[in-house]
Formats: sequence, C-alpha cells, structure tokens
Amino acid sequence: MRKKAPEKPSASGNLKKKKLSESEAASQAGAAPASPEPLSSERYQAFVENIGEGVYEIDILGHFTYFNQPLARIFGYPPEEILYRSFSIFMDEAYAQKGFETFINIYRTGEGINDMIWEIRRKDGSTRIIELSANLVVNKAGEKTGFRGIVRDISERYRAREALKKSERRYRTLLEFAPYPIVVFNQEGRVGYLNPSFTEVFGWTLDELKGKEIPFYAAEPGGETGESVRRLFQEKGLKRYETKRLTKDGRLLDVVIRDTVLTDEANGTFMELMILRDVTHEKRLARNTEALLRIGMALPQYPELEDLLDYVSNEIKNMVDSEGALVILLDHEKNELFFKSGAHDDSATERKIKEIRYPADKGVSAEVIRTGQPIIVKDAYSDPKFYTMVDRQAGFNTRSLLDVPLREKDRIIGVLCAINKKSGDFDQTDIELLNMIAGTVALSIENARFAEELKEAYKEVTALNRAKDKVINHLSHELRTPLSVLAASLTILEKRLAQVPPEAWKPTMGRAERNLNRILEMQYQLDDIIRDSNYQIHQVATILLESCTDLLEALTAERVGEGPLVEAIRKRIDDLFVPEERPVERILPHEAIPRILDEIEPRFSHRSLDIQRYFTPAPVIEIPMDVLEKVVTGLVKNAVENTPDHGRIELRLHQRGKGTELVVQDFGVGITEENQRRIFEGFFSTQETMSYSSKHPYEFNAGGKGADLLRMKIFSERYHFRIDMTSTRCRFIPLNTDVCPGDIEACKFCRQREDCLSSGGTTFRVFFPAADQDSLPGVDGPTDRPDAPRTRSHELQQKGES
Repeated sequence: MRKKAPEKPSASGNLKKKKLSESEAASQAGAAPASPEPLSSERYQAFVENIGEGVYEIDILGHFTYFNQPLARIFGYPPEEILYRSFSIFMDEAYAQKGFETFINIYRTGEGINDMIWEIRRKDGSTRIIELSANLVVNKAGEKTGFRGIVRDISERYRAREALKKSERRYRTLLEFAPYPIVVFNQEGRVGYLNPSFTEVFGWTLDELKGKEIPFYAAEPGGETGESVRRLFQEKGLKRYETKRLTKDGRLLDVVIRDTVLTDEANGTFMELMILRDVTHEKRLARNTEALLRIGMALPQYPELEDLLDYVSNEIKNMVDSEGALVILLDHEKNELFFKSGAHDDSATERKIKEIRYPADKGVSAEVIRTGQPIIVKDAYSDPKFYTMVDRQAGFNTRSLLDVPLREKDRIIGVLCAINKKSGDFDQTDIELLNMIAGTVALSIENARFAEELKEAYKEVTALNRAKDKVINHLSHELRTPLSVLAASLTILEKRLAQVPPEAWKPTMGRAERNLNRILEMQYQLDDIIRDSNYQIHQVATILLESCTDLLEALTAERVGEGPLVEAIRKRIDDLFVPEERPVERILPHEAIPRILDEIEPRFSHRSLDIQRYFTPAPVIEIPMDVLEKVVTGLVKNAVENTPDHGRIELRLHQRGKGTELVVQDFGVGITEENQRRIFEGFFSTQETMSYSSKHPYEFNAGGKGADLLRMKIFSERYHFRIDMTSTRCRFIPLNTDVCPGDIEACKFCRQREDCLSSGGTTFRVFFPAADQDSLPGVDGPTDRPDAPRTRSHELQQKGES
C-alpha cells in the first residue's frame, strides 16, 4: 500500500496553502515532503488489520497513505476511495479547519493528542462522530513525514452525552426559574448548588455557601433536624415535613420541606435534593382569616355596642400578643376622643380606661384620625405625639403601640389600638391584621350606634303614638254626647219651626244638619278605628260599661219604677257606647258591589264623569256587609273627589287566583311620591293645608278628613283582605301646591281629553280571599242541593244555557 501520495485538493484551497507555508521542514530547498515511515512488520500489520478500531497514517498534506479495514467501515467508503485522499473531504469545512489547526500544532510542538472529535460524512449521507488520536511520524533521518493515530466510532456515546448535557441545561434552567428555593447537598451535607429563589427567600448566595453548611437551622443539626437528615440518607426516599428556618437577616420562617436522595450509581455517591416552600405568609393569612371569620360570626351575637367592642378588644389583644387593646372612638359633638372599650392584662386598668376622655387633637390616635394612616410607635415616651396624660390617668406604662384608623365609608370614626407587644416589635403584619379587623368591625360599630339611636327614636315614636291614640279615643268619646244633644236639639227645633215659613229657616237648618252629619261621619270613622285596632281595651271597656248600665237601670227603676223609661235609657246607652258586633257574611261580590254602587251613584250624579264598570262573576267572600259597603264607598268617593269633571273612572271586578280582586282606577290628579308613603296613616290630607277646604262630599277636591283609608287598612287587618295603591302625580301639576282647575275643559295644559287621561291617576287594588269552596252557590255552578238558595248568578247562567 505504500505509494507516494499525489497532490489532492483540500476542503479549501486557502487552507492547503496555509498548511504548506507552515511546513517549514518539509519545504526546505524546494524538497518535496517525505512520506511517513511504513509499518514494517507483517505480524504487526496483520494485528492492526484485525483490531476493532481504525488505524490511519496521513502525510504532511493530510492525505491518507495507510489505513486498516475498520477505518474504512467507520468512514463508510471503499478503501480505494479513501487512499491518497485528504481527510478534509470526509467532513464539513468547520471540522476540516479544526483538523488542520490540530495537525499544525502537533507538527510544531511534536506533542500528540488523544481526544480529537470529528463529525464525518459517510458515503450514504449519514454522519458519525469519531474520536481519534494523532501523533507526529518522524523517519530514521529525523524528518517529519506525517501523522499516525487511532480512530474510534463514539457516535452513540457522544450523542447520549450530548443529550445528557442538553437535559442538564434544561434542568438547570428549570431550577434557575423555579419559584421555590432549591438546594443540592453532597453526602457531607455541604452545598453543591442553590437556585436564585433560595437567595431571594433566605438571603445567601451560591458563592457564599458553596462547599459549606447552611446556618439556617432553627435547631442544631445534631438535634431533630439533623436526625431527619441522617434518616433521609438511610431510607433514600422522598420526605415531606414542616419546620422553621432562619434567614440571613435573622427572621424565622415557617417552611415546608421536601427532601429526596439522588444516587450516582457509577461512583456510588449520594446527594440530597431539598425543595423548600416559605409558608409563613400563608399560615399568617390562614390565622388571620380564621380570626376574621370568628369575629365576623360573633358580631351578630353582640347587638349592644359596648359588648361588641369588648369582644373585639379581647380578640385583638390575643391575636397580636399584646398587653392591651383599645377601641378609641371620636365624639364629633364634644370634639373628644374616648375609650369605648378596652382589654388589658390588668382588670383594674380596664375599668379605669373606660372613664377617660381627652381632646381630639392630642395623642397618636389624633394623628391617625387626621392622616388616615396607621402608625407604629416603638418607644412611646420618646415620641412627641404621645399623650402621657392618658397613662397617668389609667395607671399603666405604655412602651410601644400600634394605631390603625376605623373607617366607615368616607370618614374615620375612631382608632383600633394595641399596646405593649409582648414579644418583639409591632410590624407590617400586625398593621395588616388590625386593618382587616378594623374594616370588619367599623360597619358593625356604626350599626350598633344606629341601633341605639333607633331604640331611642322608637321609644319616642311609641310614646307619641300612645298619645295620639289617647287623643283619638278621648275625642271619639267626647264627641258622642254633644253630637247626640245637637242632633236631638235640631230635631226639636225643626218641629217648633214648622209654623214658620220654610224659606226663613230651611237654608240655615240645612247647613247645620249638613255640618253636623260631617262631624257624625268623623265620629263613626273614629269608632271604627278604635273598635278594630285595640280589642283588649274594647273588652275591658265593655265589662265596665255593662256594670255602669246595670247600675243606671237599677237607679232609674228605684226612682220611677220599671217601665218603658228604663228600657229607653238602656237602648240609648247601647246606641251610644256599646260597640256594634259585625257578623261575617258569605257574599257574592259581583252581586253585592254593583248594588252598593247603584246606591251611592246618585250622590255624585251632578258630576260630569265617565264611570266604566267591568264586572265578571267571582268567588264568594266572607266579610261583614257594612265593612264591604264602607270599603267600596270609600274607594269610589276617593276616586270621584280626585278626578276632574269630564274625567274617567274604571271599576273592575274579577277572579284572581282563588280570590276576588276589586280595582278602582281613576284618571285624576294622582298623589305625589312623598304623600304616597303616608297615605294609610290616617288623618293625613294630600292637599296643602292652605289649599284645604271642606266642600260637599263627592265634589272635586272636597277635602276629606283622611280617615277613610286608615279605616280600610284596619278593616283589611281585621278581616284578612289586602289593599294596595299605586299612583302617578299629574305631570302638569307635579307639586302639592299646584292646583287642578277641576274640569278638563278648563285646564290650560290639555288640548284634548286624552291629554288628561294619560297624565296621571291612582289605582287601588283590594284582594279578598275566597271563602271555603264547599257548597258555595253561584261560584262553581248550581249546587246539587234542592234547597240551595237561588242567586242572580244562577239565573244568568240558566238564561245563557237556554
């Protein structure tokens, strides 16, 4: 195989020229470079051919002058395509450049290499990774003739190693960006690696701790923590436990640790991988949340303000571990701060503190109220804002304190204060906790305050209501006798004036009777209100009245004897004082209500009103007839008096669900929103006082006494029906002081009748629950009973069927 190597083109012409220029010994005096000394021993040559690794020789220019069969197999070419060809054609330009530089260095220094890595291209296009050695070949004359070495195919191992390196880079990147602190310890417990998150949480860097132990144990490593580490190496498993660790600046953190042991089986060593999670803030939040939940659930149990604040003070004292906790409130009227509540280790101090008041511009609490920001004072007596007078009055010594504002919407109502923390100083965590508590309890404090004010207001209103009831009751009783006397006197006077020409006294007598009837109507309304609003008083009064009646009868009989006079006196007493019993009747509303309307329509026949009736059969109801008459009459009278002439009133009666609904809708002036809230209170007029006038009933704006609707409301509670009202004030007269002219044709705002009908009005709805449905005539058709009463609804139904 030994031939002089012909000149072959290299991977780069420039590269070849550079190689030749640097081969000083080979190019002296224009001599051609010598070929390498051949392998002389046939036995050695046979050995080389049979080994598994490739053996090669190249000349000074890089041409193969010798190689064995394994090398040809590694390169993937037939031997004849490798011999006398440059090594550079079997690789890319980068590897060729690297190869030439390596051979030049060996040529200059004479030192061989053992770990040169090439990537070669085989004839089939695939690539292989080879590791080769190279040594300088010198002939017997001492000339440098070429290079000789061994080639190994390390493709699989190289690619596995590269994959491992890539994986290591990925895992390192993962560790670098992991949100939790991660540490790798060697078998001696010294730091081999820690990630940036460890530095962020604990403060130490990798440069500070590499090869050292971490001084972050809350206990000595030889204690429980050290034992857990030794057990971890023995069991070589994944462990999770919760403990405490110190930071570089001395803070003690609650941490959850996961430990595992990684084994390097190649060299039989172990290392510990530790992942730490700082749960200090998480646990603090959990404690705070639990405390807030406990406070929130307990707040409704303390409706009294002082009890509520005592509870809050005790909770604050326990949660921040302080000697005392105070709730300081601002008295706006007196411009003072006062301790509404306090919790302290000393019970005597607790009692004293509640008696102290001081100016609202003094102390740290005044500064907190002024700025709205929490304040921590580490040394109270060295702080100029601290007000020492409170300490002297309460008899305790304040060393440190924390104040946070109590906010209610957009104003500050006071301060939560914790004094003398037992361990350490107050910090941001305590501020956050007190701020959360303040946000939770501030509204409850204000609610408790309002509750106290409402109680006082309720007592006042109750007293006024009792006084009003007494006035109404007294007025009703005081009116009865004078009205009876006046009525009798007018009757007598009318008889005596019978001989006088009527035109001389009839008008005067008419006015007197009309106004007397108005007063009588008011007295009847008062009677209804009193009788149906207080049954116990009525029963007591009935017993007393019966006793008085019997006594009067006895006295009269004693003086004049038994006879018609005694009976007349008893009847008169009954008429005046004995409440009338209202028997409940079963009534068909679609028959009774039209009859009532027919009776009262003549009373307002002089009014120009369009009254529409829409009645359909409805279920039987149970109610006293006189109550139904008063309700219907009152609603119609109210509608007529609030509807101008040429207006419309609609009356609708129909079944709704299992009951009956009566709707009285007027298209009149309506009621302002302010007056709607008080319309059922009684003796309340929707007109302004200066506009009020007493006209004939059913006249427009007749000026009622305001008792009709109150009486209906009382009836509804007594007889279990429901009355509701909706109203829209006429848009042309939106104020109570605005006056309607009383006739659509006289209204300057209405060009046509529809303008008034669409401008406002009032609707009253009365719902009567149906009576027991068993055997109700006229509701579900004719009854099967032969003696069932005949009703108008039966007759109408039979006519319709015929």
